[in-house]
Amino acid sequence: MKGLLLVNVGTPDDPSVSAVRRFLREFLWDPYVLDMNPVSRFMLLYGLILPFRPKKSAAAYRQIWTEEGSPLLVHGEALRQGVADALGPDWVVVFGMRYQKPPLSKALQRLFEADLDEIVVLPLYPQYALSSTETTVKAIERLAAAQTDAPPIRFVPPFFADQGYIQAAAQLCQTAQTGFAPDHVLFSFHGLPERQIRATSPNTERCRFDETCCDSVDAENTHCYRAQSYHTARAIAEHMGLDNTQWSVGFQSRLGNTPWIRPYTDHLITELAERGVKRLLVSCPSFVADCLETLEEIGIRARADFIEAGGHALDLVPCVNSEPAWVKAVVDLAGAPAVAQDT
Repeated sequence: MKGLLLVNVGTPDDPSVSAVRRFLREFLWDPYVLDMNPVSRFMLLYGLILPFRPKKSAAAYRQIWTEEGSPLLVHGEALRQGVADALGPDWVVVFGMRYQKPPLSKALQRLFEADLDEIVVLPLYPQYALSSTETTVKAIERLAAAQTDAPPIRFVPPFFADQGYIQAAAQLCQTAQTGFAPDHVLFSFHGLPERQIRATSPNTERCRFDETCCDSVDAENTHCYRAQSYHTARAIAEHMGLDNTQWSVGFQSRLGNTPWIRPYTDHLITELAERGVKRLLVSCPSFVADCLETLEEIGIRARADFIEAGGHALDLVPCVNSEPAWVKAVVDLAGAPAVAQDT
């Protein structure tokens, strides 16, 4: 028998200011997220972020919260159930969050107690980043090291080029494309500070952050989040039948005043409208589940900015969430055939 642990970043318990503050405190205290010395991190977090940001973020969460709870958690549990049904009784499938609930410690403990031959861990981040993939791997390794009889653990690498994921995301884009008839398609990925990209590169001179340095993923930039993002965008665009003039890539959700990878999504949104794009389709392929960054940041704020800048309509493509094609892709990534389902 094997176990599969699906991991995503995390979400507040509820959209209250206090719950959001607890989430931000845990999330931003992680040195892989705010990668600075502890004193500077403490001063930034407790002096500038926590006194002010929770109220603003809580208001944003309230706009996308559902009766079932946080969309990220709801979609994560739906994916877990779909994958468990597909894998059948020889697998134990659990879902955990790197921050807050359901905690990784409890998810792993359930697997440790199940007398498994192997645990497969799938961090639900298509592209590699220190602040998502690496911190998740390190946290699980620490928890496993404290377990005297833990079974072997295998980590699934980032799936930015996985055909199952690409096809699942592209299918949703094609459906939206057919119904919306956009003038242009924007692939918006979560942003990262430039310094975090350089930290993963054995050749920092390669990191020019221009239009060509991320044209391919190779031995010199194998862990480059920006290059992996562009690879994902090119693959989806190809499935959609788009030429290079019909789509763009942007990076969203930046925090602070240090340089983040460009181009910035919020700048592109207004630039595209000012250039005459009237109907803009936006896909967010760095997220496998709809969440604050997709539903509120793009679906609400970016849409308003686009229309204010002269655009007519902005449509947000849903994330793969628990779509059947994505469930199948997860099963394949876990390395096991699906169990035939009764119909």
